[in-house]
Amino acid sequence: MRYLTTADVKDRYHISQTTLWRWTNDHKISFPQPMVIGRRKLFKEEEVEAWERSRAKAAA
Repeated sequence: MRYLTTADVKDRYHISQTTLWRWTNDHKISFPQPMVIGRRKLFKEEEVEAWERSRAKAAA
């Protein structure tokens, strides 16, 4: 299982820290919630990819 840092997610979608905060706090977007380990937030890559696929299906 691979994990993405907040920097990885921001780079992947070309978004700011503020946008990532909005995505994780807006239940309509249903972006995967991170695991918090110490001061780090880590996202499961497979959950992020599943979110991508669901967004692509909704857009089609």
